[in-house]
Parts: sequence; structure tokens; C-alpha cells
Amino acid sequence: MLTTDDQCLKATQNTRLLGSLAQPRPQRQTRQSQQRMTAADWLLVAAFLPLVSVTVHQDICSVKPRELALEPRCVYRSPEPEDLTPDPTPEPIPESTNPRVWELSKANGRFALSLYKQLVRSKDPESNIFMSPISVSTAFAMTKLGACNETLRQIMEVFEFDTIKEKTSDQVHFFFAKLNCRLYRKKDASTELVSANRLFGDKSLVFNETYQNISETVYGAKLLPLNFKENPDQARTTINKWIASKTKNHIQDTLPQGAVASNTVLVLVNTIYFKGQWQNKFDKSDVYKTDFHVSASRSCSVDMMFQEKGFRYSFFPEDHVQVLEMPYRGDDITMVLILPTKDTALSQVEDSLDLTKVKNWLRDIRKTSVSVHVPRFKVEDSFTLKETLKEMGLTDLFDPNTASLPGMLEDGSDGLYISDAYHKAFLEVNEEGSEAAASTAVMVVGRSFNPHREIFQADRPFLLFIRESTINTLLFAGRVSNPCSQ
Repeated sequence: MLTTDDQCLKATQNTRLLGSLAQPRPQRQTRQSQQRMTAADWLLVAAFLPLVSVTVHQDICSVKPRELALEPRCVYRSPEPEDLTPDPTPEPIPESTNPRVWELSKANGRFALSLYKQLVRSKDPESNIFMSPISVSTAFAMTKLGACNETLRQIMEVFEFDTIKEKTSDQVHFFFAKLNCRLYRKKDASTELVSANRLFGDKSLVFNETYQNISETVYGAKLLPLNFKENPDQARTTINKWIASKTKNHIQDTLPQGAVASNTVLVLVNTIYFKGQWQNKFDKSDVYKTDFHVSASRSCSVDMMFQEKGFRYSFFPEDHVQVLEMPYRGDDITMVLILPTKDTALSQVEDSLDLTKVKNWLRDIRKTSVSVHVPRFKVEDSFTLKETLKEMGLTDLFDPNTASLPGMLEDGSDGLYISDAYHKAFLEVNEEGSEAAASTAVMVVGRSFNPHREIFQADRPFLLFIRESTINTLLFAGRVSNPCSQ
């Protein structure tokens, strides 16, 4: 969220929307004070995700880079790598995938695990964690549109955008658009995967035309003027209602009481919603009560779902984990469960977690008969990102003395900064799939006497990822340490 001192800037409302001709704009009033403005970026996520709707003249999913004008105020050029030796065994690019989109997906994956491990350090070991790293990346990519100087460099590095071989930062937005097209296109009638973005700006200010154009073209984020100055709490309510409507009311009150002040300038919001049915549903008659071992000294009774089917699975003794992949209908979105062995603490697995290890696990799992025991559970998590991202190296953006965001306001004022970022996510897993869904189909449970079956008994804390499997984009990540309140 962006904020400004009350007397810092006074301007007329900008109502121009991308995809239409710009209307003549009233001249903005002169600046009345040289006081530094403040800013806060709000971001949210709802845990369950089909398509970013971009209503512009161009079809963002079919345009080429030269056909799309992406000219933010500042452009960062990544330095040339010191080691120019070509990789003798380059990783194969998935079929029909733009190489830069593939690199962006991997960059988001590395950021996802870095963010997860940073959150682990700040959480109680018995607490659940759930988040959408792609939502966090999207919100800060929209912020990056207005960034310059060291602020821009830090965003590029912390979110790993600088690992994309396209050397300039403006091209990241084009490949984000292509990644969104890949992720949110409709693939199965029973699956919903939806992302929505919105800019809420103070109606007294004139926001940079280019910033608005790129935000709407690439991210579908239209600007809605609100009266932060005179009625900040009503503005907060409006934003929270928009978030709830985009997440089927699963995400409520993302912005807490008092979060929006009279000096608020801009709120950037990303939501993501997913609802999927298992390809192989669990039979409700096979649910049974058993203990879930939160720790060595604490356990609770849970409803454990059971089925025996063919799943992609493997045991990795050197890493002390079992890895199980359970597909949703349509096959392209899957849930990956990572279960430590009984004598291994989840923290031990978390400490050594990185994208290479996860990719190797997913590469080596094979379809086999598995006796699957997974608890019903709900996970809801909310947290601020400011301190976590500062620990990861994103410091200037949150500092009123060093932040550089001149590309957001029309006059190029370099007085904005991000005061905080809020993230909220929700996940429910049951017999039908993720997020309750009605269905009359019942899957037949496999024979329990199969002597060759593997056993996956999730009766202790485990990790989970929800991913788009064709390009391994991590949509959600978390851990289930304590399902006891279900």
C-alpha cells in the first residue's frame, strides 16, 4: 500500500482505463509541500486458483514482445554472468514452452522455497504454514513497474527475476503475462484456477499513465479510485469485499482494522483461487479415526482418508522422505506431499530443501500401487511480508529514506515507499479434492491385500506443494504440522 503525507500532493482523479483512448486529463495542481510521501503495498492470496481476464484490445496470450509496448520509467539490465561456459547437460525445456517463461517459472520456484524457509525461521515448529509464492511474486512484479535504482535491483534479485536470460527488467512483465496465460487457461471443467489483480488508488492523485497501462495489459490490474484521505476505513472495507468476492469468500478481512490510513496512496492486490477434484477421489466410507502425531509429546485424533490406487511415488532413503503426487482432474495440477520418515524431524527436511532437490524427487517418482492415508485438513495462514522480505535482501523498498518508486505517480515524485505487504491463504483438503465440491461419483478403493503396495501414512507433519506440473510452477506451498483443530 502506498501512503502520502496529507499535504504532500494534490491532484485530480485519473479515470483512464487501458484499452481505450486516453481522455483529456485535467491539469494537476501544483505540489504544495516537499515532504516525503510514504507508501504501502498490500498483497493477498486465497488458496485455490482459471484465467486472468485481461480486457484489452490486444490478446496478451498471442502477442509477441515487439508488439507490446512495455516501457516502464526505469529498466534494470542484469550483469553478464562471470562463467560463460555452456552447461554440458542443459535441462530440457518442456514442450511448447517459451524458454524465458520456463526460466521465470524456475525463478518463482527458487523464490518460493527461499520464502518458505524464511517463514519457517519465524514460526513455531508446531504451526501450519500456507502461502502462494506466485501471488507474492505477482504483486511485487506490479510494484517493480514503478521502481528505479537500487530498489529495482533488489526486487530483481530477491525474486530471482535477474536469472532470466532476457537481460532487461521490462521484459520480465511480458514473460509474466505469458506464464499467466499458461497457468490460468481452462483445462478441465471441474477445475478452477483463477488469479485476479487490482490497483486501488487515492482519487486525489494522478497515477502514471504508463504504469497503469502496463499493469492492466500484463496483469489485468485496473485502477479503482477510492477516497483514502477522507474515509480510509470505508476504502479498507471496499478492498476487503473485492478480495472476498474473488476468492469465493474464503479470504476475509485481509486488511485489518486501522491498516488503511488517511495518507494511503495505493493498494496493490493479487488474489488466487483454486478448486479441484481429485482424479481419484477418496470414498467417505473409508474415512477412519486415528492419531496424528504433532510432536513426540503431542498427538490428536483426526479423520484419516484412505484409498489404494496407482500414484506417482517413491521413497528416498538418502533424504529420509517419501514423496507422493496426487493429481487433480485434468492432470496438469497436482498436490505433492513430502513425508519425513518416522525417525526424521520435519525441520531436518526443511533445512536442506531447495528447488533442485524437489525437481529431482519429482523426476524420479514412478507410478505404483500405493496405500494412501491422508488426513482431512484445513489450513489458513496470514502474515505480513515486510520483515521476511527485508531478511531476504529487499530493504530499500520499505525504507522511506532509500526507496525509489518514481514510476507510479504522473509527476515522477520519488517519495514513495512500501510500508508493509499482507498475505493470506486458505486450503481445504477432503475426499472430493481441494475445497469442498459436490459429486456423485465414487471411486473404488484398491485391494488392501496387494502384497506389492507401498504405504504412505501421513500421520505426522508433512510438506505440501500444489503445482502446475507441465512447467513445475509452484502455485502454493506449505506444511501441515497441526490438523488437530479440524
